[in-house]
Amino acid sequence: MRLHPVTANDPSAATARITVFASFSGAGGVERMLMNLLRAFAALGREVDLLTTRTEGPHLRELPAAIRHIDLGSRHSAGAIAPLARHLRRHRPAVLLAVKDRAGRAAVRARQLSGVATPILLRLGTNLSGALAHRHPARRWLRYAPIRWSYPRIERIVAVSEGVAANTAQIARYPHDRISVIRNPVITASLQQQARLACPHPWLAADARAKTPVIVGAGRLEVQKDFPTLINAFAALRARRTARLVIIGDGGWRNPLERQVRELGLGDDVDLPGFQPNPYPFLANASVFALSSRWEGSPNVLTEAMALGTPVVATDCPSGPRELLADGRFGPLVAMRDACALAAALEQTLDAPLDAEVLRGAVREYTDERSARHYLALLDELARGANRSR
Repeated sequence: MRLHPVTANDPSAATARITVFASFSGAGGVERMLMNLLRAFAALGREVDLLTTRTEGPHLRELPAAIRHIDLGSRHSAGAIAPLARHLRRHRPAVLLAVKDRAGRAAVRARQLSGVATPILLRLGTNLSGALAHRHPARRWLRYAPIRWSYPRIERIVAVSEGVAANTAQIARYPHDRISVIRNPVITASLQQQARLACPHPWLAADARAKTPVIVGAGRLEVQKDFPTLINAFAALRARRTARLVIIGDGGWRNPLERQVRELGLGDDVDLPGFQPNPYPFLANASVFALSSRWEGSPNVLTEAMALGTPVVATDCPSGPRELLADGRFGPLVAMRDACALAAALEQTLDAPLDAEVLRGAVREYTDERSARHYLALLDELARGANRSR
């Protein structure tokens, strides 16, 4: 696997427009990272056609004028195959950037149907083996089979971490030298601005936090983030010292998590305030940010916390945290689903937090401009290769 080099964009070789195919299904991390990337493309003077399915969520209201939004009229990637094929046939884009697994597989089918030779670049942000580890072997096979058919037909793949790259090559039986690692466009000009706004949670006010440290977790309240382990770890920590825990986000596990908090007698010190449209004041004012996930790709919220100078603790899940934390140099890594180890790491970090500037320096490669330049270099390379082969 290789980290694609940053190169100056050659306007004479650049694609006239960039065509992106994605599903917008809410206000999640993938949608936020894609918006950061698209805005950075626009800031670098590039025009974009954004083709979408499931056009839901607040991010689409923030599109710059240089981005032309085209709704393919389907709620599922499979249903978008025919309209995507028509778009490819009519407009013949120089290259297509597909975002996420299902979009990539649909793009392969659409290209076959269209009869055009537009090269495909697929962006993958999840460690698929980790995501499917708890599934029945038959269910895993049903996911792997279409990947192994479609991915070899894709010209290039971008992985958001070395772990995702290695996992993709293994699962898809895809050549290593056709996978590039490009860091997520996490750090934007607005990140610090939004983080400086007042935090709406009273526990994170400066005077309250000075008396009682606050651990913050964030993410969908689902199996992936494993907040039950974080709550159990906090219970062990709380038995030894004064502290509070805030978990921002919403999802299907809210009721079980609230019940767990009540059963552990933590109701006065644990709060689940729900989805926050601006999570950054929570991250910036946390005493420690805790990532308790069972799998990731490259955890954006962990990167954001570090960019804001907040000390972090993370599970050593596949994949991303080990790369971000440099094998534990920038924050403790603990075994997944080990509440005792997580409690000890939280206590260690509260007692001896790393310097904020050290943490910010550790994630300096995760800027939106740097990421966009990586993508543009690769997109233009694919477009030039396609032109030469015609």
